[in-house]
Amino acid sequence: MAKQTPLQEIKERFGSKDKLVKELKGMFDKGDLFVERLNPDKGIAHVANAKLLKLYDVATEVKERFSTRAKLTEDLLKTLKREKDEGFKEKLDRWGLPRLWDYYKSVTKKNS
Repeated sequence: MAKQTPLQEIKERFGSKDKLVKELKGMFDKGDLFVERLNPDKGIAHVANAKLLKLYDVATEVKERFSTRAKLTEDLLKTLKREKDEGFKEKLDRWGLPRLWDYYKSVTKKNS
């Protein structure tokens, strides 16, 4: 069986792109996971389907494991043994959630 296109996957999992966008907007509005980088003119509805799926998958996984972005950053700093490094913490706080999550996974994989 061939791999599904992002649009087919969205329709299978959410019914439509609008429903996925609505769920992501709910996560954005809470403000505990994402850094505000959204273009106010275009909004999230104009983002590519594959990016929306990745964003949703990363956000749900981080929310399940850590509940907030701050807890993810805190755990990452503990893993790196750099809890007191405020400059590095500020740098991590500027990163997007997918980048931060990928970095966390690579660091924990190296340390195990």
